[in-house]
Amino acid sequence: MKLTAIIEKAEDGWYVGQIEEVPAAISQGKTIEEVKSSLVDALKLLWDTNTIEK
Repeated sequence: MKLTAIIEKAEDGWYVGQIEEVPAAISQGKTIEEVKSSLVDALKLLWDTNTIEK
């Protein structure tokens, strides 16, 4: 499965990311790599709680 992450830099210097295909998967971090890792965690959590289909 291929998903698209949209990552933007906020005014406060943090990065904010969201999975385009799964709008509930949102995260933030100090670096782009941190956001990517957190987005993977968010997806796993959503799948584990059956919020989205696998």
